[in-house]
Amino acid sequence: MSAIDYLLHESSVGYAIFQVVHQPETIGSRLKEVEAASQDVAKFGKMVKLVNFAPYRGAAEALENVNLISEGVLSEYLRSVLELSLPKVSKKKKTVLGVQDKALAGSIKANFSSVECETGDTSEVVADLLRGLRTHAGKLLKGLHEGDVERAQLGLGHAYSRAKVKFSVQKNDNHIIQAIATLDHLDKAVNTFSMRVREWYSWHFPELIKIVSDNHTYAKLALAIGDKKSLSDDRLHDIAALVNDDADIAQAIIDAGKVSMGQDISEEDMKNVSAFANRVVKLAEYRRSLFQYLTDKMAIVAPNLASLIGEVVAARLISHAGSLTNLSKYPASTVQILGAEKALFRALKTKGNTPKYGLIYHSSFIGRAGAKNKGRISRFLANKCSIASRIDNFSETPSTKFGEALKAQVEERLEFYATGKAPTRNEEAMKGAMDAVLGEIQIDPEMADIVPPSATKKDKKEKKDKKEKKSKSGGDDEKKDKKRRRSEAADEEPPKKEKKKSKKVAA
Repeated sequence: MSAIDYLLHESSVGYAIFQVVHQPETIGSRLKEVEAASQDVAKFGKMVKLVNFAPYRGAAEALENVNLISEGVLSEYLRSVLELSLPKVSKKKKTVLGVQDKALAGSIKANFSSVECETGDTSEVVADLLRGLRTHAGKLLKGLHEGDVERAQLGLGHAYSRAKVKFSVQKNDNHIIQAIATLDHLDKAVNTFSMRVREWYSWHFPELIKIVSDNHTYAKLALAIGDKKSLSDDRLHDIAALVNDDADIAQAIIDAGKVSMGQDISEEDMKNVSAFANRVVKLAEYRRSLFQYLTDKMAIVAPNLASLIGEVVAARLISHAGSLTNLSKYPASTVQILGAEKALFRALKTKGNTPKYGLIYHSSFIGRAGAKNKGRISRFLANKCSIASRIDNFSETPSTKFGEALKAQVEERLEFYATGKAPTRNEEAMKGAMDAVLGEIQIDPEMADIVPPSATKKDKKEKKDKKEKKSKSGGDDEKKDKKRRRSEAADEEPPKKEKKKSKKVAA
């Protein structure tokens, strides 16, 4: 291993370059005495020497440099610090610099040909020395007071975390993940509580279950009716308003209440039943408002995916993938079985048949397909879902044109499986969707008359090609005429020679 010449210490207060005066041996670095010496600032201070300390000029500059370091990019400020601090040597003899981050070490090597970088992964000595610098940075760096490094770390840590969790308010899928999870829990809770209301109120009015089957409507009726003895023909319009203005059902409820076989209920018991029914009604109403919120949110975040397979299934796919970005990175084969991981690994373990679909099974397309074609349509649908998620993730303005085109393709594929009618080609469908999207873009009238330079270049090129073709064709015609004239001349020459010969013979 080559000797370490310098160390780069990136801290929350700035960059520091240390020269290694005494380098410990690799073999003896694990000894207790050596490890204890690195913990003592007096002994560790003799091993390194501060060459240059360049503090940050503000919190904004510190955050910018930390973001670049986390991405492994060499900033201009760090470049200038290294140019000033490191000695200029020949290319044959390189300066060895110890760096904490592996990606940053690669960037430094790419920008400085005379510098060779070592990291904690490649050298234990570098790891120990950098650990010692982090431990004693507050005392080794000049011009700092006690607690400055800790305060800078706290402030920079908060700023870095805030920058990382920033999101676009218009396009955020975290709310979709939380909304679909809440919606699933609400469905279970509303169903459970509604059954409890039906069971509880049935002791007083058992005939109501046979007349009204919907849980939400039953809870509203239980809350409105209260004691069945209060039912009369005067309340017909009030009861009808709760059952979609159906007078026959309302009259049947009133008639059943008059001859009901249920037991009487006290005022205290009825108060508790009504309070619980009120909670169920409010919960069901909130469930409807949450579904509407989810629909509106999906129209902004993933409009194409929602128009293809529906808001609920699309939201479940995004939730299971973790984010829309993660879903867009998945191949179609992964999207197809997303949500059926247990069945997949069980099939791989037992060497059985792998699942054909996961969460996309809840889409209406797979239910409409025949038993033989369910696997084929699920594979085709997963392919279109993958395309739609990528369009939604990388497009700037939300649009449902591509989702509608992809949905039409799935419909045509279902018709193809049923009747054999040839579906539209994907190229034609995507071209039509692209034309529809471009047609919605509003162009400034002043800019509409301007011809793009690319178009003029193409026109000039086409004219030039036409001229060259004409010139070539004209040249070919001239060559053909010359050949024809020569052939005619050759045909005429032999008779002339025969005449001359005949004259000589006569002489």
